[in-house]
Parts: sequence; structure tokens; C-alpha cells
Amino acid sequence: MPRIRFLVSGDVQGVGFRAFALDRARGLGLAGWVRNRWDGKVEGEAEGPEVALAAFGRELRRGPVSAQVDSVQIHEIPAMGDRLVFRIEI
Repeated sequence: MPRIRFLVSGDVQGVGFRAFALDRARGLGLAGWVRNRWDGKVEGEAEGPEVALAAFGRELRRGPVSAQVDSVQIHEIPAMGDRLVFRIEI
């Protein structure tokens, strides 16, 4: 299964973005993680079926109602196959 690395810019910290990503990823059956970065962006990785990753990318671009997403960068990376659930990292 493919794996992606994503970086979300905008007003995405302190607005429930990580919880939003967690909910959407788990709902799509994806594994991986999401966390806040020091520079105000949110980053993470997700692994799963290609169709689910595409849907997740659309959700990241939309974000929760309280967020303002300016850009989402998504890059495919080598699959790890070792993550069983999607989680929030600190």
C-alpha cells in the first residue's frame, strides 16, 4: 500500500486540525500519524489504499470549520507497513 507525507499550512494549529485528521484517517482505514510543527504547520504521514489516501488528501485541503487551510503539500514516500492505527504525535 502507498504511503504519503503531508504538510498543511495556514491557520491550522489550535483549531482542532489534528483531531480532524485523526477522525478522517481512521474513518478511511488509514494508518500513520499527525502532529503540530514549531513553525505553525501540521505534518504527518498516512498509509493505506490509494483511493483512501486520495479522499484523505481532499479532507486535508478542506480542514475543520475552524481552520483556514492555505496549502497542502503531499508527497509519496516508501511504505512502512508497521503502523496499525492513525494517531496524534506530540
